[in-house]
Amino acid sequence: MIRHVVLFTWTDAATDEQKETVLTELRKLPAAIPQLRAYTFGPDAGINQGNHDFAVVADFDSVDDYLVYRDHPLHQAVIAEHIKAIVAARAAVQFSV
Repeated sequence: MIRHVVLFTWTDAATDEQKETVLTELRKLPAAIPQLRAYTFGPDAGINQGNHDFAVVADFDSVDDYLVYRDHPLHQAVIAEHIKAIVAARAAVQFSV
């Protein structure tokens, strides 16, 4: 299994409405991309200072399944239309579980 983890820090100008839209749009992806085995995401709980603002964790049966998700038009649209405008920093990793 491949696990994909992405961490975002939002810009200071990011509005609550924009952040909520990211959640709304990400919720649509599991129904559209059957290769997603597990998909969790959400804002940082605010327990520790210095954390990123938002995390996405996605599990796939194979690298090929991850690549389908990575390149899927709906996923790419969420990034282009809702995330890029408010992201200040991004970190990502994919690893075998």
